[in-house]
Amino acid sequence: MIPLPLSILEVAMFEAGTSAAETVPGSVRLAQRAEQLGFQRIWYAEHHSSPFLLDFPPAVVMAHMAAVTSSIRVGSGGVLAPNHVPLSLAEQFGALAAFHPGRIDLGIGRGPGTMDERAALALRRGAPTAGDEEYGEDVAAVLGLVGERQEVPEPWLLASSTAGAARAAELGLPMAFAYHIKPENALEAVERYRDRFKPSRWSDTPRVLLSVETVCAETEAEAARLSRPVDIVRLGLLSGRGEQPLLGPEAAARRAFTEEEREMLENHSRARAQGTSEQVARHLAETGSRVGADELMLFTPVYDATSRIRCIERIAGVAGRSALRSSAG
Repeated sequence: MIPLPLSILEVAMFEAGTSAAETVPGSVRLAQRAEQLGFQRIWYAEHHSSPFLLDFPPAVVMAHMAAVTSSIRVGSGGVLAPNHVPLSLAEQFGALAAFHPGRIDLGIGRGPGTMDERAALALRRGAPTAGDEEYGEDVAAVLGLVGERQEVPEPWLLASSTAGAARAAELGLPMAFAYHIKPENALEAVERYRDRFKPSRWSDTPRVLLSVETVCAETEAEAARLSRPVDIVRLGLLSGRGEQPLLGPEAAARRAFTEEEREMLENHSRARAQGTSEQVARHLAETGSRVGADELMLFTPVYDATSRIRCIERIAGVAGRSALRSSAG
């Protein structure tokens, strides 16, 4: 059993040799199945110029996914404030909240959303990477403009460090912590967030959503097979080679890891909830309790939508009543 509410971070991937458009029907099916199963919310991330991640703007994806579902909350995880004019973000998410009242989350993050320096410069119109002061001003501006609208999305601040956690606390925002990216920072960041939290119009109390890399399959071996392609991509990032195209499981299985590479992956492997339903449920429950989360968000980096759907179905089957919305259809 998993005693915390469960949500989904959908980062749609596509295998080398296929197109981004081919992944769209699978992502739609996943959102609809997540709603049927009773997951709390589904979020979409902002990416640019990736060889294996959809580069569709979160607001565009959200508009479609909210239209093909009826009750699950739909949000950005996140939309990256330095890449956008605050007024534009406020208008986009205000419009979404008006079309789908009570269902829209505005998850705001900082990173560029790309490993491509040319894309990052184009997004910023040649300006350098945003510093702490500019980012803080952008977030404050978005919140101020959003707050003036009649229909208001629920804002969250994304964080992967103690600095991000402190900013979420200062603003009185719910915090979504990227445990799947920086698990080593989670304990200190959550502690700082709770210690420094200031109640605001957005939240009376601190709220922590923890995103955990999760791959659930019928057997341990199958879960490991599904995880291997993204491990190969991660090795490219850790070794400085940048993003690589995503291999399918069969091609990835032929790629042997050296002892040094296995050591490089060890930190992420320990933090990942991987294996059978029972193993994943136990890992998620223990992680949520240890870090002090109020909600868990499952990040399943598997290119095949059918496998991602089966993953969330297996987890829903062992999650328990408190994890899922009882009103799900």
